[in-house]
Amino acid sequence: MLQEKVLILDRDGTLIIEKNYLSNPDEVELIPGAAEALARLQVQGWKFVVLTNQSGVGRGMFTLEDVHKVHEKINTLLQDHNVTISAYFVSPEHPDTPSQTRKPNPGMLIQAAEAFHFDPSSVIIVGDKPADIDLGRNVTAITVLVRTGYGAETEAILSSKADYTIDDLSHIESVINELRA
Repeated sequence: MLQEKVLILDRDGTLIIEKNYLSNPDEVELIPGAAEALARLQVQGWKFVVLTNQSGVGRGMFTLEDVHKVHEKINTLLQDHNVTISAYFVSPEHPDTPSQTRKPNPGMLIQAAEAFHFDPSSVIIVGDKPADIDLGRNVTAITVLVRTGYGAETEAILSSKADYTIDDLSHIESVINELRA
């Protein structure tokens, strides 16, 4: 049952078009229909939190400042649709570095839950990679796999592991309506 109006979003491949190790804000593109869907949900009282693994920082490919500039660009693009991301949580570690925040570990989600006072198990987690779905599984949240980004590949690997699978973020309302029923 849906208890909170909090949507936890992956960034690359879910909210914005996947660009391998994106660090240039000029390359940011929203996935078509994503902003419009979020705008409709925001009017209904939904909050949006982005959790993103950014191993390019840990690999020395770009800096946390570059990541923040990408987030500023996303915010600018979403403002055109009156959408606000409540917060971005970033795990900059290299995948080989032990980390409690790097998805699928729940560290970023726990930080978000503490900051915004929600139960991690009562939210919807949307993403395109196994780490996103596994994060949701690790905290018993509702999981939604999008087929954008790496989602189609992930779907083939995970089969029915996600609670819901949708073509892209523009279809998230159908999941929410089903959960409300």
